[in-house]
Amino acid sequence: MVRPIVVGYDGSSSADAAVSWAVAEAVRTATPVVLAYAFEWPTGAGPLVPVPTSWPNAASRRDAETMLRVAAAEAAETHPDADISTVVLDGPAALRLREKSRDAALLVVGNRGHGGFADLLLGSTSVAVSAHAHCPVVVVRGAAHPTAPVVVGVDGSEPSLAALCFAAEQAASRLVPLRVLRAWHLPAPQWQPPAFDPREIVAAERALLDDELTGWREKYPEVTMTAEAVVDNPGRVLVDASRTANLVVVGSRGRGGFTGLLLGSVSQQLLHHSHSPVAVVRDTVPADAR
Repeated sequence: MVRPIVVGYDGSSSADAAVSWAVAEAVRTATPVVLAYAFEWPTGAGPLVPVPTSWPNAASRRDAETMLRVAAAEAAETHPDADISTVVLDGPAALRLREKSRDAALLVVGNRGHGGFADLLLGSTSVAVSAHAHCPVVVVRGAAHPTAPVVVGVDGSEPSLAALCFAAEQAASRLVPLRVLRAWHLPAPQWQPPAFDPREIVAAERALLDDELTGWREKYPEVTMTAEAVVDNPGRVLVDASRTANLVVVGSRGRGGFTGLLLGSVSQQLLHHSHSPVAVVRDTVPADAR
């Protein structure tokens, strides 16, 4: 059974962009697409806003089904070979999409949907599913440059190794280069050893990163891989790299606390500020993929 690409859809322009990206990816990889809409209980209930006796009601469900059919039909016009289906889910979007991700190859969402503070904050659903989905999540924002490299940020942690595995596969299937970035902060001056030379550290990190890529270069000889090590804020480095990227890939957490509970700061920066689509990978790397 082929696992589908699941798209969280709510009728917003951001969701339309997610559908466009997902359908193009599905055609390229011969993968079916499922457009999913989730009903949430109205949050505005109060003395002047009556709570419905049942939710969703029949009319609301029909409207949602119609909205999904229209979105699927529009996507099929530009990609007639795509296998597109739709589903209406009951319950909070983040929770239902997380459940759907158990059997999905990829979960795709827009960077913000219908909600408050749309111009200020990333949609809560995007953050929640990126942090807790059971498959890689792509948050579609900015513009993808088709011939540009896939960019991946690594720091040696298990999630970043999973991100590297996913990024290498993406670069190979898209026939584009892979740009591997490692960035870090220097220790405060009072913690630096005598004769500390940042240039030596950068050279050593670059050599280590090149060595780590040896196996990946052997596995994907058709992919041109470059390794870069820089002393800078990792989030800022990746956001800048996203300006000319096909896709930016990161692990959900790097080296830090609260593993599995929250997105790391680098992931958060990218989800808010990337100029291209962002893939967040939570899985560990299979032993045979290393």
